[in-house]
Amino acid sequence: MWYFTWVLGIGFAVLLAILNVLWMENENGRNGSLRARRDAEDA
Repeated sequence: MWYFTWVLGIGFAVLLAILNVLWMENENGRNGSLRARRDAEDA
């Protein structure tokens, strides 16, 4: 039954990788919109 924990571990690692990419894209978009808003206020 070792393969069961191995498959669960791989699945969990893939899930974390996907969540990490989604989080990173969200942070990049949020920082970009904040930067654009700050530049518009300064102009």
